[in-house]
Amino acid sequence: MLSSITMLPSAGIALAYGDSTPTPFLLSFGWTLLTGFIIWLPVSSVRKELRLRDGFVIVVLFWMVLGLSGAIPLYLSEHLNMSFTDAAFESLSGLTTTGATVIIGIDKLPHAILFYRQQLQWLGGMGIIVLAVAILPMLGIGGMQLYRAETPGPMKDAKLTPRITETAKALWYIYLGLTVACALAYWLVGMSTFDAIAHSFSTVSIGGFSTHDASIGYFNNPLIEVVAIIFMFIAGINFALHFVAWRNLSLRHYLFDPEAKAYFFILFVAAAITTGYLYYSGVMGDDFWKALHHGVFQTISIGTTAGFTTTAYFEWPSFLPVMLIFISFIGGCAGSTGGGMKVVRFMLLLRQGMREILRLIHPNAQISIKVGGKTMSPRVVESVWGFFAAYVASFSIMLLILMMTGLDQVTAFSAVAACMNNLGPGLGDVGANYAGINDVAKWVLSFAMLLGRLEIFTLLVLLTPHFWRR
Repeated sequence: MLSSITMLPSAGIALAYGDSTPTPFLLSFGWTLLTGFIIWLPVSSVRKELRLRDGFVIVVLFWMVLGLSGAIPLYLSEHLNMSFTDAAFESLSGLTTTGATVIIGIDKLPHAILFYRQQLQWLGGMGIIVLAVAILPMLGIGGMQLYRAETPGPMKDAKLTPRITETAKALWYIYLGLTVACALAYWLVGMSTFDAIAHSFSTVSIGGFSTHDASIGYFNNPLIEVVAIIFMFIAGINFALHFVAWRNLSLRHYLFDPEAKAYFFILFVAAAITTGYLYYSGVMGDDFWKALHHGVFQTISIGTTAGFTTTAYFEWPSFLPVMLIFISFIGGCAGSTGGGMKVVRFMLLLRQGMREILRLIHPNAQISIKVGGKTMSPRVVESVWGFFAAYVASFSIMLLILMMTGLDQVTAFSAVAACMNNLGPGLGDVGANYAGINDVAKWVLSFAMLLGRLEIFTLLVLLTPHFWRR
């Protein structure tokens, strides 16, 4: 019922701009409100403590049900003429902040549809932050759970706030503040008011939807690209660190946080490699600054899993497009709006791999894994390897299914990677958009978006028989 209210701003924009009818949004508002009321009414007086199992169901249904109900305005819009499969794909892509689109001709769409797509990503981004920092740790899973319980720094020193509602409120203020700052920055460097607000929604949420087919490249403005780089980078950092920095009015925690340092190092190295190859291979001619700004922008955009583009990066030569896709597997920090496996897990996987190599040389040595000077417990290392195994297995199965539907290897691999990492643009036939792939593939990729957004285990646990046994 609460989510139905989110349909109304787009209806208002349709009336304000007069380039479309508000009817699809008003009908969607009424249908969603009525459906929610019918479900809520029989149990409105029930007061019962939620169990751990209830938490898993609620988290999954939040994205699944709201993603499908969010497809209704897109399905009803006469400007899109979408099948329900396409509408559901677009809605889930928005809400999970994936940014994969099936729409061709975005520039010609009415303002109401454009705003609605951006708003989906913004709401999804806020939901992800609360999920990662407040909800998943309560369920005992997720990157933040490992990070807060086992590593030093602000997350070890104290909780953000003693109550989950207060935590969610604090995170909301930070998220809203970043969005307002991003919109103002976009507006000051040349975007229209509408575009500035719309792109601030998808930048801070690391979603990647744009109001133009050419994405950020449409504006052809280096200052706009700089603003995007700054806010994508900030949004890819643990929001709990933002909270601590804001509360203490200090940047010290960013400098000493091991995950934040690794995040910066990975993006810096990847950007340097990309820029260097673009320049020395002659892709950008002899223009070093052109190679630098495209190289840095695409690295930050794909490394944080935002998915904005300034150029057709999937047409770049040699290893670059594949390397950037691989960087998206790492993604943002735990507790950020970024997708991927998260930097903290990548750090632990690397250190566990190095430990196994050392054990081959020194079989009897007791070698611990440390992050930020803190020894990690065997339980944490086991959970990370379990996550990685589930990730690889799920990825492989979906890749094979997509190839069974007729997609080529490059398209299938990059599509699963882009959706599971909540990146958006892929390679091959899904470099520009996902309009040309078949419906079965779209539903598989929709599942991949949910799987990646919900940290694998949250969704997979519902598919096990043990979960449903009393």
